[in-house]
Amino acid sequence: MHRILAILLLFISYQANAQNDLFGLEKPPARKGFIIGFNGGMDFPGADMAERYGTSWRVGVQLLYKTKSNWVFGPKFDYMFGNNLREDSLLANVVDKYGTFIGSSGQRLGINLYQRGYLIGLQAGRIFNFGTSSSDNGILALTTIGFMEHKIFIRDREDAVPSLRGDYKKGYDRLTNGWMLEQYIGYTYFANNNLLNFHIGLNVTAGFTQGRRDWLYDVRKPGNEPRFDLLYGIRAGWYIPIFKRKSEEFFFE
Repeated sequence: MHRILAILLLFISYQANAQNDLFGLEKPPARKGFIIGFNGGMDFPGADMAERYGTSWRVGVQLLYKTKSNWVFGPKFDYMFGNNLREDSLLANVVDKYGTFIGSSGQRLGINLYQRGYLIGLQAGRIFNFGTSSSDNGILALTTIGFMEHKIFIRDREDAVPSLRGDYKKGYDRLTNGWMLEQYIGYTYFANNNLLNFHIGLNVTAGFTQGRRDWLYDVRKPGNEPRFDLLYGIRAGWYIPIFKRKSEEFFFE
């Protein structure tokens, strides 16, 4: 099956190039300029990340510069969020025998727990063009080096649980951060009619992180151990390219 698919792709590429030669057509050269990207995706955890969280989501923005050789580079920022937690012992010592929270005035309260975090880094990669009608389209491979942070966000709407006020929350939030490396591969498309510019693909994020809390109240031990956090994701996004004309004037796609 894989061999058939590879042969089919080569045949399509050959036919496209042959037609261009037959009619004397040449693809226009790749354009250069800035690309603003708005991204969204879903992540599945692995390694140490899977012991704490379930499936999560992320949204982000990136600013890339694209050369005529289809190299791209620039900064990115992603915000992570979710509500699927796997820490069974969390807040176990601040609930009553019924598993509910008691406020300072004796009322029962609901406390919400969420996953929150972010990734920030510098990206570099290339668009590999394979015989398409546009030199700007193809398979995009990106590597990102940067910083990631995540924690458990504890939401006490009324601020009525004494054990969760102020800095006491730090004993439960599992703050973690450190360096990260991310690999992305997907398809990138820039339409000739300037209306449709997007990418879609897969990414793998490896975080070489460490817990940043000296003491965890619920498990009664330090929370500063080194970690290896993995995320496997599906990502898609919308591009706003600002390419240059031959006159070197900028124009929006």
